[in-house]
Amino acid sequence: MKFHILTIFPDILDSYFTKGMLRIAQEKKLINIKTHDIRDYSTNPQKNVDDKPYGGGPGQVLMVEPIYKALKKLNKKTKKQKNKKTILLSAKGKRWNQQLAKKYSKLDEVIFICPRYEGHDERIKKFVDEEISIGDFVLTGGELGAAVIIDSVSRLLPGVLGKQESLDEESHSTPGYLEYPQYTRPEVFSYKPINQSTYQPKNLKVPNILLSGHHKKIKEWREKQSKKTS
Repeated sequence: MKFHILTIFPDILDSYFTKGMLRIAQEKKLINIKTHDIRDYSTNPQKNVDDKPYGGGPGQVLMVEPIYKALKKLNKKTKKQKNKKTILLSAKGKRWNQQLAKKYSKLDEVIFICPRYEGHDERIKKFVDEEISIGDFVLTGGELGAAVIIDSVSRLLPGVLGKQESLDEESHSTPGYLEYPQYTRPEVFSYKPINQSTYQPKNLKVPNILLSGHHKKIKEWREKQSKKTS
């Protein structure tokens, strides 16, 4: 699967994409992540890609022309590729969730437009398939939103996770589902309350049912501990 990120900071996500699962997925050629500098498509000598808003107001607004030129070039390269989407990261967009991640994992290619500063020229929306928001808050740019979406989609692709069955019972695998609690070693964790060293140690124990080896009862316990939020 291919991901293209249009941004004025093409190296801003390098650290995240070159670590952990996403690095391995790229090495296995399961995904391909490429950033594109919007300034390369500027038409002025200063390589400006934003300007003051018409009608006045604070901040700078991302211009439509560099975005249009970048998308035209990308679409020319992938003209035969129909199973793709172009999305604009926007605080006014559709809320991203696990069900959308599953939908997008069926695509072959996704192009992200990452505005900065005060926002974007409204005419950019003419050239996108969807506006996406990762939550009801505002960031300084769309790059983190692109990283969140790439991560959540990539882990759903066959071969990216070590065990594909890990996806079956995780939180949000179905709408409103929250996974049961997990425990690992030690069996008993002894501690003193943080910043209160004079107290007697307390113990946190793993639930006995998980130590029983009784798989049917463990499954029943996990089903009871799982939560539906809707």
